[in-house]
Amino acid sequence: MLFERWLAAGLVGLLTAAGTNAQACTSNLVIDNFTKWTSGVNNLESPNGDDGSMDFIAAATGQVIFTPRDSTSYFYESFECQTAVTNGYGGLQFTVEGPAGASFALELQTTSSCSANDGTHKSHYIIIENLTGSRQTINVPLVGFDNEPNYDAVVGWVWAAFSQPNVQWSIGNITWICGNVAQPTSPGVTSLPTRSTIGPTATRSTISPPVTTSQPATCSNLLIDDWASQSRLTFLGYNAMGQATSDDGTMSSVVVSNNRVLLNPKDSNSYFYSQFGCLNANNRYGGISFRVRAARGTSFSVALGWSDACGSNDVKTVSLTTAQLKWTFDGTEKLYSFPLSAFGGVDTTKLDMIFFTGLNAGIILGPMSFYCGSTASEYTLPAASPAPSALTRTTTQVAAPSAKGYVIDTFTNENTNSLGEWHGPDEGMAVTFGNNAMTIRTNDSDQSWNTQLTNKCADLRNLTGGYLHIAYSGSNKFSIALQQHNSKCNETMAPYPETWDSVEASRYATATDIYVPINHFSVNLGRVIGFNFRGFYTAEPTTITKVEITTSLPSNFKIPPKLASGRLVFSCTRPNSFAFAVDDGNPEYIPQVMKILKEANIPLTFFTVGLPLLDPNTGLAAAYKDMASRGHQIALHSYTHPKMEGLATEQAIDWEIQNDIGAVRQVFPTLRSSYFRPPFGTEGARMRQRLAANLNDPEPYIVGWSIDVEDWLWADSPTPNKQLDAFKRDLAKGGNLMVMHYLHQSTVDLLPEFIKLAKASGKRLMRVDQCLEDPKAPALT
Repeated sequence: MLFERWLAAGLVGLLTAAGTNAQACTSNLVIDNFTKWTSGVNNLESPNGDDGSMDFIAAATGQVIFTPRDSTSYFYESFECQTAVTNGYGGLQFTVEGPAGASFALELQTTSSCSANDGTHKSHYIIIENLTGSRQTINVPLVGFDNEPNYDAVVGWVWAAFSQPNVQWSIGNITWICGNVAQPTSPGVTSLPTRSTIGPTATRSTISPPVTTSQPATCSNLLIDDWASQSRLTFLGYNAMGQATSDDGTMSSVVVSNNRVLLNPKDSNSYFYSQFGCLNANNRYGGISFRVRAARGTSFSVALGWSDACGSNDVKTVSLTTAQLKWTFDGTEKLYSFPLSAFGGVDTTKLDMIFFTGLNAGIILGPMSFYCGSTASEYTLPAASPAPSALTRTTTQVAAPSAKGYVIDTFTNENTNSLGEWHGPDEGMAVTFGNNAMTIRTNDSDQSWNTQLTNKCADLRNLTGGYLHIAYSGSNKFSIALQQHNSKCNETMAPYPETWDSVEASRYATATDIYVPINHFSVNLGRVIGFNFRGFYTAEPTTITKVEITTSLPSNFKIPPKLASGRLVFSCTRPNSFAFAVDDGNPEYIPQVMKILKEANIPLTFFTVGLPLLDPNTGLAAAYKDMASRGHQIALHSYTHPKMEGLATEQAIDWEIQNDIGAVRQVFPTLRSSYFRPPFGTEGARMRQRLAANLNDPEPYIVGWSIDVEDWLWADSPTPNKQLDAFKRDLAKGGNLMVMHYLHQSTVDLLPEFIKLAKASGKRLMRVDQCLEDPKAPALT
C-alpha cells in the first residue's frame, strides 16, 4: 500500500501551492548529516537526539545508528519554525536501514503559525512500512499526515514506533527537498488513521536540549561483550555490539567458555581490544564494569580509545594501570569497574574501544558493559530460552535376528580388526593400543576412528533386529555412525561414503557398555561399509576393548527412543544434475560473483553465516537479497561458523542454530529453509538432532559435497590452479555437488572455468534443493 489514501481533495492544491512558490528555494536544505552530532545539534544548529529512549545510539558518516529499546523509543530533529510551503519545500528525504519488512512511524510536528510560535506543537503521523532490509532512500511529500497539519509551520520531525526493537537501525542524510516530491513506489507508506498506539512526543519541547539526568530512568547496561561464542570472537572477530574485537595473534591463547574469556599472554606486548563503534556515552553511561578473575599479584593496563571524528582511523588512548585503578586480585572472580571520568582527556562522545595490555599473567574476563549514571552495576545475562524438545523417530519393532552376531574388533592388531578388515584413525588423531584395548584422546570433533565390515559392501539386513555393542571405559561424549556405501560399492567413485547416520553414544550407554539397535541407523543396511566413531567433544580419553554385533540385550538395559537426525547428503539424486553450493567468503568479491552468475545464467545455492549477514558493513544482506530475487537459493550455515559438534553443550549448539535462523529470517522474513551446511563439514549426532529440533523438521538436509575445489588448500598458495585440478578430479569420479568459498581472488577467477567444466559434462546446473528433487523446490525452467 503506497500513497493511495493520500489522493484526496486538497492534494492537488497543496502541490500546486508548493510548485507556485518553488522559486523561494534554490536547493535542498540539509537538516542533519550528523557532522555535528557530538555537539548535540544538527546542521541547522538545533537540538537532535533520542532523550535516552534508545538502548544504543551512535553517529557514523552521514547517519545515526541506534537500537530501539521498545515501542517508546524515538529519534527527533528540531529546527526553527519552517514555512515549508511558502519556501518551496515539497517534502522530506532521508535514508533508512532496518529489518526487512519492518515499519516505523514518522511524526511531523507543527505549530499554529511561525509568527506566533509559542513552543508547543501538534503531532501528525504516517506509517512507513515494508522496508527492504538494506539502506534505502525515502522521499515523503508534505501530504497525507493526519490531524490537519499546517505545512507552513513545521518545527520538527520524529522517527518512532519501530516495529522491531532490540535490533540495529539507522537514519541518515535528513534533508528538506526543494520543489515537488514525487509519490514513491516503495516502500509502503500509509496515513495513520488513529494515534491510539503511538504516543506523541509532546512532553519534549522541540527546541529544548536532550535530557541530561545522570541516570535516565529507562537506562539499562549496554553490553559490550558476553563472550557467548569462541568462533564469534576468534574466527569472525565480533563482540556482542557487532564491533571488532581481537588480540591480533599477540596472546598465547584466547579461550571462550561459559560467558568468560581466558587471556593468556605471550609476553608484556600481548594485548586484547573490543571496539564500541564511535559511541556517545555522554549523559547516559558513566563507566564500564566487568568481572575479572586473576591470581594475586596480577597486573595489567586498561586503555580507553576515542577519535576526533567518527570513522577516523586516528584513535587516541588514555591508559591506567590496575594499580592506578586501585584494583587488586586474590584468585577469585569479582566485579570490577571504573568511571569514564577516571580517564582524563577522553572524549566520551566518540568512544572507540577498550584496550587491555601489559598482562603479567593470564586473566579471565566476564561480561563487560557500560553502566548507567554514576553508580557501577553489572550486566545480567538473560535467562536461557527453553530449548525445543528433540524430535523422536518411530522405529519398527524387529524380531531378534536369526543370523548370528559376530565380533568386529578386539584391538589386538593396530592395522586390522577381528574380521581382517582395515581399522584406523584419521590423520593426526591420538590413538594408543595395548592390552587388547584402543584409547582415543582427542577433542577435535572433525576426527574419527573407523572399523570396516568389508572392503566392498556389507549386508546387515539379516541383523536388523540386532545391536551394536561397544565395551568401553572413560568418556562416552562422541557419536557413532554407520556408513553407507555408494550404489556401485566402489570406493573410487564419489561420493564415498554415500552417507551415514549418527547416534549419540551417551544416550545408549552405561558406565561400561553401549548398545545401539541396528535399526536406529537410518541408512540402507544392504550396502554398509562399517562403523565410525566421531564427533568427540571432550579431551577425556575413551578406551574401547570390544566392538561387536549381538542379537540380544542384557536384561536390565533400556534403549532410548531414536531421535530425528536429518538427512546427510553428499550428492544430487536427480539424474544428470549438478549443483554449485557456495559458502560465505569475502564481501569484496560479491560483485564479481554476481556478474559471473548472471552471465552464466545458472541458479545455485548460497549457505550464509548469520552474523556477517547482519553486519551492515559487509553488504551481504543486500547482495543475497539480489541473489534470491534472481532465483538463487539461500540456506543456513551457522551463526558464527564453529565446528558445531565440538561445542561443549547442546545449549551452545542451539544458540548457533537459533541465531542463524533468526538472522536469515530478519533479512528474508518469509524464508523457512531446511537446508544446512555444517561449518568445515563437521557433523555429529548432537548437531543433527538439535538442527531437527530447532527447525521442527525430522528430516532437514545436512548438505556435504562430492566436489571440493580445495580452495582452503590452494587458493592462497603459489599454485592456485590446483583448485581446477581438484574440481576435475572429483568431477571425473562422479561428483555432482560442489563446495567452494569466495574468500580468495583466485577462486573467484576460476569460477567461470568450474561452470564451463560442469556444463561440458552434460549435466544440468541447478540449485541444491532442485538437484535433491525436493518437492518444495522451484520447478526447473
